[in-house]
Amino acid sequence: MAPMAKVVVSDTIVESLDHERQVLGEIADVVAIDSVTEDALWGHVDDADAFMFYHPLPLTERTIARMKSCKVIVRCGVGYDNVDIAFARRQGIPVVNVPDYGTEEVADSAIALTLALTRGVHVTTSRIRRGEPWAFTEGRPLYRLRGRTFGVIGLGRIGTATALRAKALGMDVVFYDPYVADGRDKAIGVRRAEALDELLGRSFVVSLHCPLTPETRHLINRDTLAQMRRGSHVVNTARGGVADVLAVLDAVTSGHLAGAALDVLETEPPPDDHPLLVAWRDPKHPAYDRVILTPHIAFYSEEGMTDMRVKGSENCRRVLLGEPPRNVVN
Repeated sequence: MAPMAKVVVSDTIVESLDHERQVLGEIADVVAIDSVTEDALWGHVDDADAFMFYHPLPLTERTIARMKSCKVIVRCGVGYDNVDIAFARRQGIPVVNVPDYGTEEVADSAIALTLALTRGVHVTTSRIRRGEPWAFTEGRPLYRLRGRTFGVIGLGRIGTATALRAKALGMDVVFYDPYVADGRDKAIGVRRAEALDELLGRSFVVSLHCPLTPETRHLINRDTLAQMRRGSHVVNTARGGVADVLAVLDAVTSGHLAGAALDVLETEPPPDDHPLLVAWRDPKHPAYDRVILTPHIAFYSEEGMTDMRVKGSENCRRVLLGEPPRNVVN
């Protein structure tokens, strides 16, 4: 009988490995280590036949070079900007992700944040809680959403799902994504912006759904925010690095942005003395009423977590049985 393969799970955000072992148990020993730093992986991954990780700890050349037996690296999530995929490719190790586990959840969250901003849910709750008048005037000005432009940056799975939800609200959906082939706009009934500034200049809400790459890092910055209409809103459920949060904070402070909702930040959790948090916690600062922060929760549902774990494990199983992997990103 052939020896059991070894599958290492870098960290666990659940009480057990029931899902992983149900999929892999007959062909592999599944070993979980509680690692929050890359160095903590050393000594565990050196002889692993497959490696799965959930939390976004970095996976650099230093660690991948140690993986002498590894046949696949599974990023149990969508983003893979924390993995040196080029070095893994040179080592002959495919890197795969789970791109569809949280599509609906993130799209729902983007729309929920949009409505909380544009319908005055957050600002009025914030104001009446601290004793301001119990009156609709605390939310002024609010505008009807039907017919207003909802801008989507990145029309992948999640961007498409968000666009369709915004369209259902009666909004005029425009997207910018130079990597989407012609015809997607026709297929789902939205409009393409040929340039980023075109989308920014039209939009009442800009919702970010692009991956974090050198091209998209700080795509939303002081210059691009200045191209947006006064009184517009930014929603980020993509990656923290896509938006310069200090520029967003300044735009809210000046009143150029009516509001911003950020589910993701470049450093999570941010330090207590981060200027964004200091302003957000200060009842005298505009950000207190106009900025929504959530702790990278847009992806989450119980069903989505199960999908992520099962689909990641199934891709491991596929490779260990000699079948080609799915969703290869390198």
